[in-house]
Amino acid sequence: MRYALSANAPAAGAVAAGAPAADSGFDVGLVAGLAPESLLWAFNRAGALAPADVHVARALCRLTGETDELVELAASLAVRAPRAGHVRVELSTVRSTLVAGAAAGSPAETAEEEILDSLPWPATEEWLARLEQSPLVSTPGGAPPDRPLRLEGSSLYLERYWRDECAVADELLRRASAVPVAVDGAHLDSLLDLLFADDASGLQRSAAATAAQSLLCVVSGGPGTGKTTTVARLLALVYSLRPGPRPPAVALAAPTGKAAARVAETVHQEALRLPLSADLKEQLLGLEASTVDRLLGRRPGSSRFRYGPHNRLHHDLVVVDETSMLSLPLMASLLGAVRPDARLVLVGDPAQLASVEAGAVLADIIAPPEMVPPPKVARQPRSAGGLSRCLSVLRANHRFQGALAELAMAARAGDGDAVMDILRSAGTGSGVAWLDVDLSAGFPVAGEPLLALACAAARALADASKAGAADEALLALGRCRLLCAHREGPDGAATWNARIEHALAAQGAVGAAANGWYAGRPVVVTENDYSLGLFNGDLGVAVATADGRLEVAFPTGKATARVSPSRLASVQTAYAMTAHRAQGSEFDEVLFVMPAAGARILTRELFYTAITRARCQLTVAGTEEAVRAAIARPVARASGLSARLWGGDGGPGG
Repeated sequence: MRYALSANAPAAGAVAAGAPAADSGFDVGLVAGLAPESLLWAFNRAGALAPADVHVARALCRLTGETDELVELAASLAVRAPRAGHVRVELSTVRSTLVAGAAAGSPAETAEEEILDSLPWPATEEWLARLEQSPLVSTPGGAPPDRPLRLEGSSLYLERYWRDECAVADELLRRASAVPVAVDGAHLDSLLDLLFADDASGLQRSAAATAAQSLLCVVSGGPGTGKTTTVARLLALVYSLRPGPRPPAVALAAPTGKAAARVAETVHQEALRLPLSADLKEQLLGLEASTVDRLLGRRPGSSRFRYGPHNRLHHDLVVVDETSMLSLPLMASLLGAVRPDARLVLVGDPAQLASVEAGAVLADIIAPPEMVPPPKVARQPRSAGGLSRCLSVLRANHRFQGALAELAMAARAGDGDAVMDILRSAGTGSGVAWLDVDLSAGFPVAGEPLLALACAAARALADASKAGAADEALLALGRCRLLCAHREGPDGAATWNARIEHALAAQGAVGAAANGWYAGRPVVVTENDYSLGLFNGDLGVAVATADGRLEVAFPTGKATARVSPSRLASVQTAYAMTAHRAQGSEFDEVLFVMPAAGARILTRELFYTAITRARCQLTVAGTEEAVRAAIARPVARASGLSARLWGGDGGPGG
């Protein structure tokens, strides 16, 4: 697990010598009022701690009367951990794991190691002993668990994250070990035969059977393995198992509005094509999906929800798609709101990018790499066995085959040699192309081939939009997308959008207006707008109308929504997007711009997520060094959830 240093950390010599930040040429966000040469001063000055980390930790120390600077340092690192996506900080290894946000062996990593080596790290044993005696810290079997920090072994948590982790583990294990839901076996088999007649692997059928009989079902698999199709059919199964005047109350949800709309659309499509009764079709077509936040009733301007342990959701079945994007706190809130006797189905791909907030819950639930529990389970082996029975892994790929499928599998497995072999050997018609270019060497030369590909797709979009052919323009909108690692910067989506717009204008393909709108402009919605029925991640395109105006067309599943540009408050141009924003979307062709090998954002999950957005054609633009750096660097978020689920740490009750 890696905790990256600030990108603005000064040179090690500057820290050791006490040179002012201005002389080092870096802006590290220094905290005023820190005693010179104190621990917090040194770590803040090096960029290892941000001002927010220090301010929150010092406030907690003041509240409890703590003055020990070793405790202050540990508290600051614990505050920092969730900002970096971690649930806890591992104090015994933090010195070695904090550094490596840069590529292994790169000059950037060497510089960071020198920075950390210059810092006055405490000895681990003394550090832990001080924490155990602190009024700020609770410990198992010792101080009560109502203090701001929780120490378990050498792992330090903010107390709320420790509670969330324990609550999620306990509830998942309770559901996994619950008595199976009683169903008529013969009736179940006949329905499965009807709904999954085309499932040659039997994996989708097995997942639906698990969901029908268990309080917990986790459906996992890569893109194109039929996860959302399985969801649609298991819903038909659940409705069929309980016909009558009161069908089961079902909630469909996903972390983002885009993902929610997509799962609802898939359910509706499957309802129309499956051999179902008219009543059952009507029930499935009537299902809508919402974001998890909206399902739980998030209170405006607050992190609190309307629904929770004291006000449960009324639904009999709750299905959550794209679960990999759920943070630990949100999963804890969801589990606390679902009725104890209601069924819960979690769907997602643990190899994709995780939540932007703390935790990697789906990856912790599913034990990598083969998605089976480890051979020895120390805690509650009976419950862990139940959890393994709740996991359904779909493997048959229905979306793409050949080099594209092989590349996705190699990336998922972390096989850098196989990835490079596929990229080198891929030829015309294989579905995969590799531009071995170093974009940091200068755009005009290195980036021209990629720009030409992006502009070719954009011209087709512009032609249809200027002709007022909204349906044709929307089809063109889904054909190609350029994906980046960053939003800003020389390799970022904003920069590429500007390049493509400038090139199209120079070619006469588009004409920019004073307000930035023109026929053919693709846009992505960046905030949910329930009044318009548009959600974060929705893609649309400006099209000309017969009377010379512009309208922005959005595909909404059942029809095409047309919205005046003046009503769209939160949109961005979308010739290029970040891979994170594209998560949950698919395009016929993807152009993936890789950052430099030393970029901290470059990970296996980023590479995998970007390349699996392509249905038919993928072009990877980057050096071999960058590709290998990505594959060799899986995201590892510090968390104890997997150990609690599969045999480890214990929790509030143990």
